[in-house]
Amino acid sequence: MAATLPLVAGALALGIPAAQANATPQSGRDTLSGTKPAWATAKADKGSTSDAGKVTARVYLAGNASALAAYAKAVSDPSSALYGKYLTAKQVQARFGATTQQIAEVTSWLKASGLSVTSHNQHYLTVTGQVADTEKAFATQLHNFTKGGKTYRAPTTTASVPASLGGAVLTVVGLDNAPHVVKHDTATLPAPPAVFKNSGPFSTYYGSNVAKSLPSAYGAKQPYAVKGYTGTQLRAAYGAKEQNTGKGVTVAITDAFASPTIAKDAATYAKGNGDAAYKKGQLTQVLPSDYQYISECDASGWYGEETLDVEAVHSVAPASDVTYVGAASCSDNDLLDALSKVVDNHLADIVSNSWGEAEQYNTPDLAAAYDQIFQQGAVEGIGFYFSSGDSGDEVANTKTKQVDAPADSPWVTAVGGTSLAVGKDNTYKWETGWGTTKSLLSSDGTSWASLPGTYSYGAGGGTSQIYSQPFYQRGVVPNSLALANGGTAKERVVPDVSAVADPQTGFLVGQSQTFPDGSVQYSEYRIGGTSLASPVFAAIQALAQQAQGGVPLGFANPAIYNKYGTSAYHDVTDHPLGAGVSLAVVRVDYANGIDASKGTITSLRSLGRDSSLSATVGYDDVTGVGSPAAGYLKSFARSGHGHR
Repeated sequence: MAATLPLVAGALALGIPAAQANATPQSGRDTLSGTKPAWATAKADKGSTSDAGKVTARVYLAGNASALAAYAKAVSDPSSALYGKYLTAKQVQARFGATTQQIAEVTSWLKASGLSVTSHNQHYLTVTGQVADTEKAFATQLHNFTKGGKTYRAPTTTASVPASLGGAVLTVVGLDNAPHVVKHDTATLPAPPAVFKNSGPFSTYYGSNVAKSLPSAYGAKQPYAVKGYTGTQLRAAYGAKEQNTGKGVTVAITDAFASPTIAKDAATYAKGNGDAAYKKGQLTQVLPSDYQYISECDASGWYGEETLDVEAVHSVAPASDVTYVGAASCSDNDLLDALSKVVDNHLADIVSNSWGEAEQYNTPDLAAAYDQIFQQGAVEGIGFYFSSGDSGDEVANTKTKQVDAPADSPWVTAVGGTSLAVGKDNTYKWETGWGTTKSLLSSDGTSWASLPGTYSYGAGGGTSQIYSQPFYQRGVVPNSLALANGGTAKERVVPDVSAVADPQTGFLVGQSQTFPDGSVQYSEYRIGGTSLASPVFAAIQALAQQAQGGVPLGFANPAIYNKYGTSAYHDVTDHPLGAGVSLAVVRVDYANGIDASKGTITSLRSLGRDSSLSATVGYDDVTGVGSPAAGYLKSFARSGHGHR
């Protein structure tokens, strides 16, 4: 592995209008919208926080946020004269970043308010101080509020800053101390390092092994789930030819923590599954100097996420360089820092991110911090790809219909999920929207209980309650989805595109795991989730970038939607074999997740049943515009080249 780069502190200045400073009736103050969380209600108010309590917060610097957003849009829009005219990170800072004078003025004001500036960079200042001084600085009171059975600190009113700062402060993050953490979007059984194994029987390709001795379902005998697709199968299914390797393109992956065995595991997996061997320096890690919240974040559970992401990218784009950027924890602040490393150092042109949280937990101040990073990336020619989530419409998980964040951001490509059927000779057969229900085999073995069974998981999607409809979705996303929240203004709908995600048609990964006897051994298992879809699609983007001569694709959504309805995509529906034809696979699992000593569990997994979401003809909220077809890789070809 290459040497780790120095830790870069960097979340960026905020970007979306909801969190920008706005003039208020309060004399001489500018409000920082979104700094009072929605859960800080009068009913939940438990009184004042002790004045002597300590507060640590980040004060983000505005720079020229509106100009940055405008350039990010223009440089990404194929119809713009600025399309592909990318800037370097230094140019972005010089044109759109906070000035030295602005930083000095904000620092002076914070110190005069009684707060200590403990660290700073061109993007934000970290401050600490007592509650009383924080209240004075931001002209709000901090109270204790109940939230989910626990008590947290939060402002009673929207925070504000002196108007004399001239809009230099865009927002402050940290006035509320509710945990802001994300989860990885991997649909699997218990996470490594505890060993997990799949039981058989398996299909080697979709439909190769039919469960003839088990009951029929939907009028036919159903096949066993695949053992796990390999890169060879996925590459063929999504139209990659021998010359499509991703050569000359770097894909970055952000997750939390870092697997201590990733280099060895990735090399072993590649050798055993027909992938190209890693060349020296092809896989590198960029890690922080230390980690935090190790137990709270289940650090070892993220090892499997990194393993999946690295092996999926290399399997689909075997000649691309892979740079893993590990966050110090699963907190939003630390993941923001990891993303900032990518843009501040331009570590890659394509960034895969297989993590997120329900939109209700992503406060407007954090959403704005993410958006500013994504906008800077767009200006530099960097595209961000996020898994859309594994809980469908989130109702089963949160009791509220909603999308996931940061996939909801209009500045990223949200990758939804499919169930993929790869046939004999690696041929593409069909895809459905990923959504799975589970029916157990009856005790007498003669039927499947309660078909189609109970909902297990599915690709995240739906209509955002935060973001308005981006320009590239106009005329493509149907009004039934864009207006689904009941208002009169159209809103952002997720996802944008899709790729394989269903664990029943999932990917084979290899990882060092801890066995019951305490030994650590390399083992392979099948895995899925939009955690798979995101790196697979990012790798396909690497192939597409190579196919157009290495010119960065940048923020690809405008170009992606421009191809809607063309041969670039498979139009994925829940019934690819015709209306009324249901699809399913048989799955056999070890009861203990390891071996047959505790018996096995046989179930039927019905496909194309994603909560209240549906994959339909045309754009839909499970698969977006569809999945990449044979014509996709060459569809980005354009005259003229961008530059950095």
